[in-house]
Amino acid sequence: MDDSQDLARAYGDDSVLFRVLRHLGWDSLANIGYFTPLTLPFAALTGPVPFQRRLVRRSLALLDARPGQLVLDAGCGRGDTTARLGAAGCRALGVDIQPAQIDQARRRFGGLTGVRLAVGDATALPRRAAEIPLADGSFDRVHCLEAAFHFGHEGRRSFLNESFRLLRPGGRLVLVDVTSRTDQPVETLDPNGLVRGTWRFDDIEPCERYPLMASAAGFTTRRIADWTTPVLHRAAQLCALFAATASTRAGRQALCVRWPGLRTLDARDWDEVIAVVRAHRAIGRVTRYTAYVLDKPAGLPTGRPPV
Repeated sequence: MDDSQDLARAYGDDSVLFRVLRHLGWDSLANIGYFTPLTLPFAALTGPVPFQRRLVRRSLALLDARPGQLVLDAGCGRGDTTARLGAAGCRALGVDIQPAQIDQARRRFGGLTGVRLAVGDATALPRRAAEIPLADGSFDRVHCLEAAFHFGHEGRRSFLNESFRLLRPGGRLVLVDVTSRTDQPVETLDPNGLVRGTWRFDDIEPCERYPLMASAAGFTTRRIADWTTPVLHRAAQLCALFAATASTRAGRQALCVRWPGLRTLDARDWDEVIAVVRAHRAIGRVTRYTAYVLDKPAGLPTGRPPV
C-alpha cells in the first residue's frame, strides 16, 4: 500500500470500525490480540488491551532480541513494540509510513532511552532514519508485527530483501502476518470491498509462499508458528457476539452501558459496523495468522544475498 494518506484513514475515525475499536480500548496498540480459552470470556470485561499485549509478548519472544542489539521495528504503528524493545535494553528504531502514527508514538515514547521513531516505508527504506544509518549488515534484528499485509505482494518481497540487506550475518527477522490458505483472489471473498477498504489492503499472501519468498531473499526459515486459532478464530467469536448484540436495540443499549463512548454512534453507524464485521466472515474462512522466524545465515557476507 503506497498511499500513506489512504492507509492512515484506515486507523482513524473516518472508519466506523476503528471508532468502535477505539471506544473498546484500542489506543497505543493496534493488533488483533492473542486469546486463550480461559481468558476469552473476560474480554468483555477487560477490553482488548491485555490480549494485544499478549500477542506482542509472543512476537517479541520469537525475536529473542538482547540488550545492546540494534533492532528495526518495521510498521511500528503507535510505537508500543518499539518502546518495549527499548525498555529491554535494545537500541530500537521504529518506522511507519503513517505520519499520524509516528506523531502519536513520539508523544508517548519519544523520550525513552534507546527508542528512535521515524516516518519511513519499510519496503523502500531511506539511507538514514532518526539519525541512524540503515547500512548493509548494521542491524541485529528486524521485527514486523501485523503490518506486511498492507504492503502488497511486491512490497512484501521488497521488505524481505530490505530486511536481509540490513541484517548482520546471524541476524533474525520475525514477520507476523495475516496470510491466506489458498491462492483465491481476495476480491472474490470481499466483493463489496468492506474488509479491504477498512484495513486498506489489496491482497493477502498465501502462507506457503512466504517461506519461498524468504528463501529467495537469502533467509533460512527457523520456525513457522500457526496462531490462526488464538488470534483470528477467537477474535471472530468475539466479533460475532458483538454483531449479534448490536443487532437489537436492547443489545446496543447494553453495549453503551459497558462502553459509554459507543453512544456517539447513530443508527447508520451501527448498521455499517455490523455489515463490516459480517463481511470479515467470508475472508475469515480462508485466512490464517502466521509467525515466521527467518534467520540470515551466519556465514554470509553483509548486504544482499548471493546470486
